[in-house]
Amino acid sequence: MLRAEQISKIYRMGEVEVHALRGVDFSLYPGELVVLLGASGSGKSTLLNILGGLDTPTDGYVHHRAGSLTHASEEELTDYRRRHVGFVFQFYNLIPSLTAEENLTLVTELADDPLPAREALELVGLAHRCDHFPAELSGGEQQRVAIARAVAKRPQILLCDEPTGALDVRTGARVLDVIRQVNRELGTCTAIITHNVPVSEIADRVLTLSDGRIQSERRNARPVAPLELAW
Repeated sequence: MLRAEQISKIYRMGEVEVHALRGVDFSLYPGELVVLLGASGSGKSTLLNILGGLDTPTDGYVHHRAGSLTHASEEELTDYRRRHVGFVFQFYNLIPSLTAEENLTLVTELADDPLPAREALELVGLAHRCDHFPAELSGGEQQRVAIARAVAKRPQILLCDEPTGALDVRTGARVLDVIRQVNRELGTCTAIITHNVPVSEIADRVLTLSDGRIQSERRNARPVAPLELAW
């Protein structure tokens, strides 16, 4: 579905160069759930941003089924993000003056073949909260609305950047369970980045990043259900 070949990313701040990624190879296959594990500064967020078309590599190549992202124009990257990628971030980024359903409708109106907003909310267990504003929802509920918003456009790829970072353990497990449910039921390729080692047990495949490189890769023979994690 998505492949990165020898990608590097260098940020220049005056005369200082910061090497965020150093020759990373990465592939994301149809229907799988991958966890990118690493400490702060390991390069995992930079990798996710490049895979999602939010950033471009300094060197290397990124390929998607729709074509190459390496030399894509801003318009082409916008189309790639709009049509093929859903994003879930640590902070929910919901519009406070809109209800849960209205937050989703903003996305579904731009998509080619979206899920109805209420159906997407039902998928994350919040159909009964569709008319509530973000301030009337708990943190976990807001994150589940953010997940529903991401999947409402039926993306091929779901990229999650520390989706449980602002949540307590129990609520975080529920959010991960929703992400895995979306992965299994909709067949969406899913990548989750986290610094939390136990979260890696839910994945089909785990890649550990350090100092801008992939240090190890392993497969879980039997992924653990999120609600069964020992955090």
